[in-house]
This record gives sequence, structure tokens and C-alpha cells, in this order.
Amino acid sequence: MLPMPAGREASSGVRAQPYVRHRPERTLLYQLVEEHYPTLKAHHATQGTELPAYVQREFGAYLECGRLERGFLRVRCESCHDEHLVAFSCKRRGFCPSCGARRMAESAALLVDEVFPEQPVRQWVLSVPYPLRFLFASRPAIMGRVLGIVYRCIATHLIKKAGLSRKRAQTGAVTLIQRFGSALNLNSAA
Repeated sequence: MLPMPAGREASSGVRAQPYVRHRPERTLLYQLVEEHYPTLKAHHATQGTELPAYVQREFGAYLECGRLERGFLRVRCESCHDEHLVAFSCKRRGFCPSCGARRMAESAALLVDEVFPEQPVRQWVLSVPYPLRFLFASRPAIMGRVLGIVYRCIATHLIKKAGLSRKRAQTGAVTLIQRFGSALNLNSAA
């Protein structure tokens, strides 16, 4: 069993779980990508085109993520002296479900434990029309400016609804941008 970081067990009251190595090569998604990605690249090559570099990086990193032969650490428990090999992960944001889930869980824990105050919180979801999704995907700075405008509109609405003025009220926002839908389609939403 690997130890939890100092202070985590005592403060949360949760006991550390035994380490179980993730084996991406056994998942259906991994097997499909491993089998068909080279064919997709070859098809583009015969057409005289190439997949965008960011797509190639995502797939390449995904195929190396969690594989012991691509690098690992030997981790030893300080209390029981049990040892495990922990494979390096790609830590990518886009395609890898394992790294994406870990990042999502870590982000949620950070927000709940350290960012959100002990005040009511509201969630707003902004879905944008398809032409704007393509614009935001190709020019992310524009998306940042649009999110600033949306935040100011929502903050002003909430402050007015509460019957307060800008001088007496403070609002904040955390924006998480989702770039892919469930079918891995382009889906810029915040």
C-alpha cells in the first residue's frame, strides 16, 4: 500500500487504497487506437495530407501513457516496504481518458477544498453555436474575451437580483472549457 501524502489521511479520515496499476493496453479504446491510428496516418499520407500536429501528439502520447516499457518509477512504501512500478502518464488534456479523469478529480478537489468559499455557488453552462466553436478552437484568445463579457453580464445580473451594488458585492468565477463532446467532436463550451 502506498502512503497518502502527509496530513491527507488524518484530515480526511480516509484510508489509502492499495495501488492497482492501470493497464491501458487492455481497454477497448486503446486497442482500437493502436490498431487503426497507423492506418489513418497512412491514409492521409496517400492523400498527400497530414493530420494536424496536435492530433498526432495527442494520439502518440496516449499510446505511450501508462506503459511500463515507456518509463516508470519504482515506488516503495515507507511503512510496509512494499514496492510497485508506476508507469509514467502522458498528463495530456485532450484525448487520454485516464489522465483527463485524474485531472478532473484533482481540479474538483482543489476547487472544493481551496477555492470556493463557504457561500452558495451556481453553475452556468455556456454552449455556443457551431460557427463560433470553430472560431474559438482556432483562436482561443477570442474565447477568453467572450468569457470575460459573459462573466461580467452574469455577475451584474446576480448583483442586481440580490439588490446590491457593485461596491457592496463581490463575485468570482472559475471557467472550465470543454473542447470535446462525448463523440470526440469539437465542442467548445464553458
